[in-house]
Parts: sequence; C-alpha cells; structure tokens
Amino acid sequence: MKSPAKILTQFPKRALDLDWRLLLLILFSATFLTYLSLSSSAATVFLSLPKLAPLKSIFRGHATPNDRPVQAQARPLNGSRIAVCLVGGARRFELTGPSIVERLLRVYENSDLFLHCPLDSNAYKLQLLNDAPRIASVRIFKPQLINETESQTRVLTASNSPNGIQGLLQYFSLVEGCLTMIKAYQERNNFTYDWIIRTRVDGYWSDLLGPENFIPGKYLVPPGSSYGGLNDRFGVGDYNTSVAALSRLSLIPKLDAVGLTQLNSEMAFKAQLSTQNVQYTTKRLPFCVVTDRKYGYPPARSGVPVAALSSRGPLSGAKCRPCKPVCSGPCVGPIMSGLFKTWSWTEWANNTLELCDAHGEWENGWEKSFDDVAGAKLASARKKVWALNVDQCVHGFEKFKNRSAHWSGPTSAEICGLGLRRPT
Repeated sequence: MKSPAKILTQFPKRALDLDWRLLLLILFSATFLTYLSLSSSAATVFLSLPKLAPLKSIFRGHATPNDRPVQAQARPLNGSRIAVCLVGGARRFELTGPSIVERLLRVYENSDLFLHCPLDSNAYKLQLLNDAPRIASVRIFKPQLINETESQTRVLTASNSPNGIQGLLQYFSLVEGCLTMIKAYQERNNFTYDWIIRTRVDGYWSDLLGPENFIPGKYLVPPGSSYGGLNDRFGVGDYNTSVAALSRLSLIPKLDAVGLTQLNSEMAFKAQLSTQNVQYTTKRLPFCVVTDRKYGYPPARSGVPVAALSSRGPLSGAKCRPCKPVCSGPCVGPIMSGLFKTWSWTEWANNTLELCDAHGEWENGWEKSFDDVAGAKLASARKKVWALNVDQCVHGFEKFKNRSAHWSGPTSAEICGLGLRRPT
C-alpha cells in the first residue's frame, strides 16, 4: 500500500486548490487504511472477546466529583452474568455501604449481590443495600467457633492476626461460604456466572470499578498491602479463576500436602492460586479498608500506614480512616520509602497518598472530614442510618428480605434490636 505522503504527491496540481479540509480528509483516510492493514491480528484478538465492553479506563489520576451520574462513566460488561460477593462485619457500613452501592453495584446493574455477614450490633446497617439493583442471596449468621484441624495449624500462622488462627479461619469461612451461596444459586437457576467480584463490607470506594479490570483467564487483585503474598482484600476473575481464589478453607489440605507452613492470609492466598495454576495480575483500584484499629505513627519498617480518606489514590485496599492528614506532599516520601515494599507498603507517588496519625481513636470532627470527601449523597446516607429507630429499622429490613431471592438469617426484629433501642 502506498504511503500517505506518496498519495499526496501524485495528486494533480489543481487538487492543491481544493478546500484544505478535503486534503485533511484524504490524509486521514489513507493513514487509517494503512493502520488497518497492519493491525488485523490485533482486531482478531479483540473480536474474540465479545462479552467485554470497550476497555476504556475511567481513572484520570485524580478523583472526580462523587455525585456524578454512574452510567455516564462506565459501561456494564455486555451480556455478562456477574456475581458480587460481599463479606465481613458491618462496623462502619454507614460509611462504606453507600459507596459500594453507587460505585460498584450500580455500575453493573446486571450483577447479582451475594451478602455473607456475621450477626453483630452493626448488622442493622446492612439495610442500606436496599438500594442495590439486584439481591440474589443473603446470609446473616451467628458466629461459631471453627474447629482447627492439624493441617490448618501447620499451614497457617497466628502471627499478626488479631484473633490468631481462629481469626483466619473465620475470614476464610466467610469468603468460601459466599462461593457456596453462589454455587447454590446457580444450581437452582441452571446457569453459570461469567464473572465473580469479591469485595469487603468495610471497603470504601472513592471511584467506580471499571470494566478494564475484568481479564479472561487471570485473577485480578490490588497491588500493595501484600504482607509477603498477595493483597486479598479484593479480587475479580472469571468463574474458574474465582472458584480457585475463593476456596480459602478447602484448599488448605493441598497447601499442607506440598509442605507449606506458617502462612499468613496473604501468603496462603498467593499459594492457593499458584498450586491451582491460576495466573494473577495486579492493578490499582479506588478503594480502601476503613479501620478502627490503632497503628503506630509514623509507621516503622513493618508498620501499617493509615491513609486519609481524602487521599487522591487509588488506594488499592490500604487501611484508611476519615481524618485531617498529618502528612501530605513532600512529607510522605521519606515515611513510605522506609517501609518494606513486600509488606504493608502502598503506592504513594504523585501526591496520591495522605497519612493519618492512627495511634489513637478517631479524632473529634471526623464526621465532617468524611462528609467533605464523600459528598452530599453519601453523607446523607450516613445521617439517615444514625437517625433510625427500631421500628424504622425493622421496616427497612423487611423490605431488604422481600427483595432477596434467597434469605437466611435472624428476624428483622432481632437484627435491629442488637444495635438500636426503642424510643421511650
């Protein structure tokens, strides 16, 4: 094919008198035809993925306004069936829940929500999920001690786990229990999901989960906070890779069989993917884990940095809280450079991270810090939950229960009564 330049030199002289816009059109057309002739193989690869929407990144390096229309920012995966597995305790769900609805569930309105949570005094806040587009299955259970097997005590370590090996087993049971719920729902309805998103109840999403994070044949996790393994605070993959990733309890004997010992959660997660020959990749994601735990400041080499919720991010699942940052800009580099990169480190360059002093309780006035960052809509949800009485709560949970295709849990009155008192 002739080059665009040669095509132009062969034009009759009178063509030079044509409108300049016509010349630009000719140049563009010739260039485009050359591009197509060189990229047929790339086109073939793209067309082999019919279920994916155009992989156009929605991240621009800085958080955009929080109250924007969702569907204008990201398109669902065309024709795909998506399960969203949401697990964990609801301690600060009035802060995290509305962000999960707005920036994950409503982005993929053809997705089905699977909620697996322990019953505690904060479980009444889960009714915020009434705003989710589709609710497939809910299980709210009373926690019970899990008997520790010999293989579990060999493979796992109690180090750095607040509740020892029992804490790890409870977490693994939450995750795999959600997978069990998904499998049962598939069997009842005679289909298989194309994708499974696994995220946590305590995750605050500062931006949308974009379609570029769905990669066939690979399991995607956030970078950083890897603690010697892989960050296990979020994951998304096709059905087969997700089954391997979410089988946290049942794969422990296989880790034991290959002689692996003294693994924390992140190390065990990486090992189970490797032993199952699952390829994985990392990508920065716009969420952080809201924590009430106290951490020393400034963090030491193996310490845990706590990000301010106002950080530009993406924070990729780093611990966070609403605060007035004590360290930002040039202050951040020396602290983060001193951390072990394979441990609690998170990306901090380009002013994407601000740090809290998290050695004590949340500071007075944190509510305003949160509302300023989250925007009016999410701030309103927080205030609404705090204003609930028992009767309003029961009504909300009955609605939640009726919207769920499958429900397993205590009565609405029991859930609400644990966290709220009737007005006198």
